[in-house]
Amino acid sequence: MNADEVRGFLKQRGIRFAEQSIPSGMAFRCAAGEVINVYDTGRISVQGKATELKHEIEEWAGLRPVSVPSTDRREDGGRGPGPSDQVFIVYGHDLGARDSLELLLRRMGLSPIVLGNLTAGGDTIIEKLERYLGANAQLGFACVLLTPDDEGHAVGKAEDKKYRARQNVVLELGMVLARLGRRRVAILHKESVELPSDIAGLIYISFKERVDEAKVRLYRELEDAGYRPKRDALS
Repeated sequence: MNADEVRGFLKQRGIRFAEQSIPSGMAFRCAAGEVINVYDTGRISVQGKATELKHEIEEWAGLRPVSVPSTDRREDGGRGPGPSDQVFIVYGHDLGARDSLELLLRRMGLSPIVLGNLTAGGDTIIEKLERYLGANAQLGFACVLLTPDDEGHAVGKAEDKKYRARQNVVLELGMVLARLGRRRVAILHKESVELPSDIAGLIYISFKERVDEAKVRLYRELEDAGYRPKRDALS
């Protein structure tokens, strides 16, 4: 975690804040009193009253476990099995696209779970992903962001160079497909990105520059998966 990520997180949400240098780091003082300290080592701490924003920041930064509801509320007001409001996000180097997707899901009334924000517990990224997907039985949908982070071409065909997603993102895509199935994983990709070898039945949702361009299609896919996203997010 670094100061740029925290700054982008706050700006995405329209939160007013002031920055102040502190020993070995930067402090972000929010209008409601929350103080986010980001240190050069990557450590982050959040001070202030237990506001909704403080809770959200701690969850986003991996400072508190993400709550996992055990059941989902049915339309008739009862309780029954079904997906929680959580949606898993896998992403590459485009933090702006990641933040935009996270904000869009929050506007839909859902709880985005960002892979990079989950506590590591000494695990590698792959081990962390395995542990989380294996333990969270209520997780019902994942969004995988494919952005032009790398370039590649076949051997001897440099003229065919194309933009590609990071190799680790493609690996993580395979892992969430194995865990959730093809109809519960949406692959959001910039149009400039070369897609992995086609697998029938995958949900591909393209956008030119902004993730927000894909909101209508994503809304429909979430509904098909049993979620109830808020329509207000489409306006």
